[in-house]
Amino acid sequence: MGLVQAVKGAVGGMLGDQWKDFLTIPDGLAPTAALFAAVPRGTNAGRGSNVHGSANIISNGSKIVVPEGYGLLLMQDGKITALAAEPGGYEWRSDDLQSKSVFAGDGLLDPLVMQSWERFKFGGIPASQQLAFFVSLKELPDNRFGTQSEIYWDDGFLNTQVGAITRGSYTLKIVDPILFVKNFVPASYLQPGRVFDFTDLDNPAATQLFNEVVASLAPAFSRYTNDPAKGNRISRIQQDSVGFAQSLGEAVEAGYQWKSRRGLMIVKTAIVSIEYDANTRELLKTVQRADALSGARGNSNLQASVAQGIQAAGENGGAAGIVGLGMASGMLGGLGGLQQPTAPAAPAADDPVAKLKKAKEMLDLGLISQADYDALKAKALGL
Repeated sequence: MGLVQAVKGAVGGMLGDQWKDFLTIPDGLAPTAALFAAVPRGTNAGRGSNVHGSANIISNGSKIVVPEGYGLLLMQDGKITALAAEPGGYEWRSDDLQSKSVFAGDGLLDPLVMQSWERFKFGGIPASQQLAFFVSLKELPDNRFGTQSEIYWDDGFLNTQVGAITRGSYTLKIVDPILFVKNFVPASYLQPGRVFDFTDLDNPAATQLFNEVVASLAPAFSRYTNDPAKGNRISRIQQDSVGFAQSLGEAVEAGYQWKSRRGLMIVKTAIVSIEYDANTRELLKTVQRADALSGARGNSNLQASVAQGIQAAGENGGAAGIVGLGMASGMLGGLGGLQQPTAPAAPAADDPVAKLKKAKEMLDLGLISQADYDALKAKALGL
């Protein structure tokens, strides 16, 4: 009782020639369609194309083509009787000892769906008719999120609370079709003619997901910006679609158990905009200035600023003005290896030894000439 795998892998024209009548996915599906009924396709015993028969209802001996990127679920009275997550051609047999109920492949789905199958498998011999549904195993795009007001989180880099309005989108993947159908899809979608689409505004289940993602954004931002492996940089979120998707997925799983209860997983994100509140914008400006004054670049900037100050003081007050600047700032003695500005106590203004020491340092650094030094020496000693 179950499915017999006739062709494994990609199916093409040869199978179409062999199977004149079979079930497969309908035409014109939106790329965001997640679950829909199988439809018959074939020559209808030589009487022309048949695509309008009883959708998703199959009987013993029915042939089903599962395209790449889709999984097949067979159901009876609300129970799942078979799953095929490998592409290829299958036959439904109720009396074949070689038939199987689950074809999960050897990828991500295998360990997940086997656990779900043991929990939800059909208990007993099913009737001759089954209901056939296809479930998308691709990344489903264009799932939007957005906040109308600021969300707040504790930012590890800024070391304070941060607020922002944000919007973007994410791709979603069904990693366990059994959990997805049993625990999440409304029963109204498990009938012919209905398409479950996460982007459908009239889909109450999709609306619930949207609300849960919005509620998870603050914890997701906090996870990302407090993760040392991601550099604790708020500015990297918009460029790191996979990294932030991981943080958002973890936040959603912690709050709503998407993967463990519904078989859903967020794969990638695209943040379109982040509009920080006024306080956060001021903090970011301060951080940018601090970044500009740190490391080798900051050292160069600082030395250039000091040199400009010395030049201005020299033009306004000659050598005496330069000495005054050096004494006030306390920076000239360490120009060779500045990293962070320091402010040592200035020597007493009437201390000639201190004046001469400072002037000698300036002479050694090439900031004043020997004549300037001799003039300062004479003035300090009262000669």
